Amino acid sequence: MMKQVSISMWILSMALSFLACEADDKMDMDKVEVPSGYALSAGTSTIFLNSSIAYDTEASWVSGKYASRFTNGDGLYDDVRTSSNSQSVGGLGPVYAGYSCGSCHRNAGRTRPTLWSEGGSGSYGFSSMLIYVSRRNGANFKDYGRVLHDQAIYGVEPEGKLHVEYEYQTFSFPDGETYELAKPNYTITEWYADSIAPEDLFCTVRIPLRHVGMGQMMAIDRTEIEALAAKSNYPEYGISGRVNYITEKGVTGVGLSGNKAQHLDLTVELGFSSDMGVTNSRYPEEICEGQIQINQGSMMGLSYDQLDISAEDMEDVDLYMQSLGVPARRNVNDPEVIRGEQMFYEAKCHLCHVTTLHTRPGGSTLLLGTQLPWLGGQTIHPYSDFLLHDMGSEIMGVGLNDNYVSGMARGNEWRTTPLWGIGLQEKVNGHTYFLHDGRARNLVEAIMWHGGEGEASKNLFKNMSKEDRDALVAFINSL
Repeated sequence: MMKQVSISMWILSMALSFLACEADDKMDMDKVEVPSGYALSAGTSTIFLNSSIAYDTEASWVSGKYASRFTNGDGLYDDVRTSSNSQSVGGLGPVYAGYSCGSCHRNAGRTRPTLWSEGGSGSYGFSSMLIYVSRRNGANFKDYGRVLHDQAIYGVEPEGKLHVEYEYQTFSFPDGETYELAKPNYTITEWYADSIAPEDLFCTVRIPLRHVGMGQMMAIDRTEIEALAAKSNYPEYGISGRVNYITEKGVTGVGLSGNKAQHLDLTVELGFSSDMGVTNSRYPEEICEGQIQINQGSMMGLSYDQLDISAEDMEDVDLYMQSLGVPARRNVNDPEVIRGEQMFYEAKCHLCHVTTLHTRPGGSTLLLGTQLPWLGGQTIHPYSDFLLHDMGSEIMGVGLNDNYVSGMARGNEWRTTPLWGIGLQEKVNGHTYFLHDGRARNLVEAIMWHGGEGEASKNLFKNMSKEDRDALVAFINSL
């Protein structure tokens, strides 16, 4: 069933809320565009839902053939894949990280990972995370790829299992309120091949990203991002963002997608291959090619001489993701939220979490060339500059360096996370784990993990009164 937004509500909201104002930054006098009232988060793709399907509802412009393709893509995204040779529902494994897109991105959000609940890799074929491994010199290990697949189909060995232990440290705000940070320490056991010495191993974990605003992100005017990088230099706060230029499919461009802006598109083809072991036209080889898992699968009667999903189906998944609506802001007239927005600017969060961007006139282009012009020419409010920023070289209490290089991004550099929809994560997915590996258990911890270029904002937040800190968190939860 189509999950359409009321047209009357849309028109009313357009009339009341398509406003923006500019405010002077008292410190650096830059003009910043501040969304006011009910300013539409994503232009014509803004939806007005406050429920568990707030991330998983199509924009109102989805109709006709696009509606049927959306439904097909939605099914391919959510349906559990099996180890059969069926192209429509099979192709899983032999090793994998998730058994469907939706297994890790429940309701297009962030499925609760097993890191906290099971201490690492989950049981029953499920973990909801990616485990990146490399040598300390950046090279891959001979018998493993970039991702350690901790799950496998029946009769096949996983590549290994992740274990995490948390090191806790308690800190205090100047007013005496305490908070706690939990540093994860990862180890890997049950290697399918020879064990890898810990001193030669870099391991970093990614929990799923919210698939909110994917179409708008793909339609962003890249020249605007490059312009932000050119002027994103605030030495008084130690901030200087930069573009991650990426080459994929023979094209070099501005990376936007991923924790480190390391991709040019939404990585549908890569996700099917690397995450699920589903072969396709871009990645026709099994991810465990050359490993004993291939033989184990063959002994079970599996054939590896055909592709597991068609390019047309993958484009429908791409269309589904780019056609999802973006939830409108909530509680915008709440005095605490209004106060929190002021605190957001006083803490200089907006210097990286840029409030307003624009999409290019033509919209976005899907994998096989289908155009989505409805995404073009929009004013959007993702609260991100999509640039790389140094988030600190130390781990405990200072920064987020994971020693993992992605394109031009160093281990201590991360793309500014878009904040739109973040306040609905608990309702959609039942948890408040944030940052790349879910180490932050709430928004306060997420803020206090900021180091490097985020240090100044963290300290401004830290020195606020408790009422102002609570208000800033209430504002972020309204996005």
